[in-house]
Amino acid sequence: MRRALSILALIAAPLMGQAEEVVLGLSSDKVAITANFDGSDILVFGAVKREAPIPKEDLDVIVAIQGPSLPMTVRRKERRLGIWVNTEAVEVDAAPSFYSVATTRPLDQVLSNVEDLRHEVSIARAIRSVGSAGQAKDVQAFTDAVIRIKKANNTYSLHEGAVALDEQTLFRTSIALPSNLTEGDYVTRIFLTREGQVVSEYKTTIDVRKVGLERWLYTLSREQPMWYGLMSLAIAIAAGWLASAAFQVLRRG
Repeated sequence: MRRALSILALIAAPLMGQAEEVVLGLSSDKVAITANFDGSDILVFGAVKREAPIPKEDLDVIVAIQGPSLPMTVRRKERRLGIWVNTEAVEVDAAPSFYSVATTRPLDQVLSNVEDLRHEVSIARAIRSVGSAGQAKDVQAFTDAVIRIKKANNTYSLHEGAVALDEQTLFRTSIALPSNLTEGDYVTRIFLTREGQVVSEYKTTIDVRKVGLERWLYTLSREQPMWYGLMSLAIAIAAGWLASAAFQVLRRG
């Protein structure tokens, strides 16, 4: 009998943990990068499905969209003898090409440090620099530099209070995708939290791909680099000749 109760408890435990689930919608799950692509906005909206009454603790929602992660080198420059030179360098194992987080309230109020460490939600946690500990004295300064540079070109962002939540059931927010996107799968994660603890997580992807002329040029540069280089040279020569001809015409006029 005790064994049967134990088995029943093991089966019921995960069901109890999923008392609240996310039902998600996206305005688009595909983004096409064309020659005149200047960015896009993704509307993220959804609802919380429940099999039990709403708990007394306030519900919070976190939306995180992450682009493909790539290794990168961060260098420190110092002025020596009047010249700026590279001194220390740190190899970051993986840094998202794009990362945006939106929350219902300030992030440190809706997610505990332990849960952030576990799920890697905050921008700093999303950057993996495990192997860089012995490369410089102050590795954190290099990580901060990555975040600062990425924020400056609008590829990293934190929007606290940007997720609207109605009746602890319906939520929505808008995430801006800049024009300088890296092609790939953009992982979209939705977290439901109560008192800083994650009670449910949902994951999907947004497909970001080059199309049209952008796709053709990208493929040509990777598969036929010699022809791509010759074409670029020819275009540069033609553009220079046309500019010179136009200048001559204007000068004569």
